[in-house]
Amino acid sequence: MTFSNYMTEWLYGENGYYATYKTIGKAGDFYTAVSTSKFFGGTIAKHIISLVDEGFLKADATICEIGAHHGYFTADVIEFIYTLRPELLQSFNFVIVERFDDLQAQQTKYLNESFGDAIKLTHVKSLSELHVDNAFFIANEIFDAFPCELFFKGKTARVEEDGNVEFDVDNEWVSEKAAKFYKDRGEIAVGYEAFAKEMAAAAETFEFMSFDYGEMKARPDFSLRVYDKHKVYPFFDEELNRKEAFAKTDITYDVTFEHVKDAYEEAGVAFIELKAQMTALVNMGILDLLAMLQKNVEEKIYKQELEKVKMLIMPDLLGERFKMIRFRKEA
Repeated sequence: MTFSNYMTEWLYGENGYYATYKTIGKAGDFYTAVSTSKFFGGTIAKHIISLVDEGFLKADATICEIGAHHGYFTADVIEFIYTLRPELLQSFNFVIVERFDDLQAQQTKYLNESFGDAIKLTHVKSLSELHVDNAFFIANEIFDAFPCELFFKGKTARVEEDGNVEFDVDNEWVSEKAAKFYKDRGEIAVGYEAFAKEMAAAAETFEFMSFDYGEMKARPDFSLRVYDKHKVYPFFDEELNRKEAFAKTDITYDVTFEHVKDAYEEAGVAFIELKAQMTALVNMGILDLLAMLQKNVEEKIYKQELEKVKMLIMPDLLGERFKMIRFRKEA
């Protein structure tokens, strides 16, 4: 089978890795910015409010998270909106895009327990079900979870039944993308173009912000890897038993943001910026939020939260490796 089909089954098949709820953080296979600090979602909330003040977002805008896992990120955004501009909770419409029914149920339960009827929350299984006037879309680590094809010196990979990978397929689309993004080997993501078009059709005007690891230009080699209980195994590592790892571990790769940018521009959505997570969060006011916290809590609590925020913004932790990419569709 093609590698993209193999990866789709690994992550999203009936028994795939993401088909059921997975613990993220110390007890899981990996950390995310959301599992690190509430101030990640808090900073996005502050940015959303700034878009309302700017006039780009309306008071009745749709705030939509794509792939919410447990629902913590949306909850953090809501909590900080309540703190900073509570009246917006009465007018905003919150939407979560989640394909799996059991994850929808988990998110609904958590958000209902947290906020009850104080918010308006709906679920859709894909962006194609959404048609709104004005929106803010947010996603954390979504583009690295798209299936990909593997490319090596003109040939595309196929996967045999035993998990062995052979580069012996001619695929014109993959070869064209590889040439466009100057890769002679590596991962070519599948689905960015369709995703961008779906989002462009889902709202008349919107801003979209996403955080992921990668670079604007493609890496000169394979980055495909498996995470298992915070251990990282390169996909082609001899130590990795692919058959045993299949659907039981997370499989991911570095994002080529140039490909994301190209997909959105093809869909008629304007690229705004790509920044290191550290720079993006500081620019959006994460340090201002910490200063507010310091004035209102004991020093011990402030220092605990400060240490968590450092993980988000320090260059040697998540601050430099992760990037924020931002797009806008204007009227």
